[in-house]
Amino acid sequence: MAYNSWYECVRGCGRRYSIFEVVYRCEDCGGLLDVAHDLEPLQARSGAEWRALFEARTRTTEWPYGSGVWGKMEWVAPQIAPKNVVSMYEGHSNLFRARALGVKLGVPDLWVKLCGNSHTGSFKDLGMTVLVSAVKQMIAEGAPIKAVACASTGDTSAALAAYAASAGIPAIVLLPKGKVSIEQLIQPISNGAKVLSLDTDFDGCMRIVQQLTQEPEIYLANSMNSLRMEGQKTVGIEIIQQLDWQVPDWIVIPSGNLGNISALGKGLLMMKELGLIKRLPRLVAAQAAQAAPLYNSYQRGFDALEPVQAGKTLASAIQIGDPVSYERAVKALQAFDGVVEQATEDELANAAVQADQTGLYACPHTGVALAALEKLRAKGVIRESERVVVISTAHGLKFSRFKVDYHNRALAEVAERYANPPLELPADYETVRAAIG
Repeated sequence: MAYNSWYECVRGCGRRYSIFEVVYRCEDCGGLLDVAHDLEPLQARSGAEWRALFEARTRTTEWPYGSGVWGKMEWVAPQIAPKNVVSMYEGHSNLFRARALGVKLGVPDLWVKLCGNSHTGSFKDLGMTVLVSAVKQMIAEGAPIKAVACASTGDTSAALAAYAASAGIPAIVLLPKGKVSIEQLIQPISNGAKVLSLDTDFDGCMRIVQQLTQEPEIYLANSMNSLRMEGQKTVGIEIIQQLDWQVPDWIVIPSGNLGNISALGKGLLMMKELGLIKRLPRLVAAQAAQAAPLYNSYQRGFDALEPVQAGKTLASAIQIGDPVSYERAVKALQAFDGVVEQATEDELANAAVQADQTGLYACPHTGVALAALEKLRAKGVIRESERVVVISTAHGLKFSRFKVDYHNRALAEVAERYANPPLELPADYETVRAAIG
C-alpha cells in the first residue's frame, strides 16, 4: 500500500510542498506548514486493524517499529526509508496512575504521562527522531544540508544534539544565556553540538536562528518545522492505547511555543478520522502566568496574538512571549472545545512539590499543568468524576536547582508550603531519636 504525506499551508490557501523540501512557511501567504496525509490508503485498514497493528509492534525488536513513534510509521512519515530512521526507541513512556495525587486534587481518576522517561529526558525526543531521520534521507538524496540548528530553552537542544550525533550530522544550538538549567546546558555540549549562549531570551534566539536557516545549508529544527509535530502527535495515540483504547475526558499539557498542543490535537483527530476512537477529549493548554500570551488571547476569544515580553519563570522551557505555533494551537483548542489556564510561580512550584510527595518527581512545567488542573477543578470546569491525563513534559532531574531552592525556602514569589529541608544534627543517638519523634 502506497502511503503519502506532504506539507500544506495551515491557512488553507492550498499550497503544497514535499516533506523533503527545505521550506518552513508558505511562499504565497506566509502561513506555517503542517504535514498532511493521504487518508484514503490509510482507510483501507479498519480502526480495529490499526489498533491490532500498533499493539503487535509495541516494543518489538523489528527495526524501526519498536519505537513508540516508528511503530506508527504510516501515520508519521511513510516516505522515510527504514535505513534512514534515526531512533533511540523513544516513546512507550509510563502512564502513571496518580491515585494519591488525584485524591488530593479532587480528581481520583488522574493519570500522568511521564514523557520525561525518554532518552534525553523530555518529550522532544518524539519529534526529533522524525526531523533528523528526514534530514538524513535528504542528505542521502543529495541535499546540500551541512548542519541542523535550533533555538532552545533546553530540552529541544538536548534532543537535537543527541539525535544529530547519532546520525553523524553537525548540530548548532542557540540558548538564552543564564536561562536554562545546568543539566540542560550540559546535554548538547556533551553530545558535541556547537552551543552558542546568547545574551537574550528565547524569542531573541528564535529570531536569529530563523535568519541562519534561510541558508539551505542549515536546516531548522524548531517546532515551526512541522516534521517535529509528526513525532510528537504520537503521545496522544500512545495515551489512549495505554488506557486500553478508552478516551479520557481531559488532557492537560504545559504550553509555551505551542507546537506540542498542536501536535497532540493532530494525533487525536487522526485517530477519530481513521476509526480508532469515537469521541475526542477536551484539551487544556497550561501556561506560566509570567509568559501567557495564549491565555491572554483566550480571554479575548482568540481575537489575535499579542506577543509579550516573557518574564522570568521557574518553568523556563515555556518562558516564551511570542509563540511560533499560535495559529496551530488555536485551531486545536477550538476543535477540542479547549481551555487555557495559567499558573503563578507560587502555584506551579507548590503543585510540582505536592506531586513529588505522592511519588512523582515533577519538573516545574508539569507543575504548571497540575496547578492549572487544580484551578479548573476548583472552578468546576473539570468534575470529580472525570478521567484526566496530565502530560509531564520533562524529567524532574533536569531541574535539580529548582528542587533544592524550594526545600531551602529560597525561591522568590513562592511560599514553600511543602518544604522538607534536611535536618543537620550532631552524630548523637539521643539527638537523632528526639528529632524523629
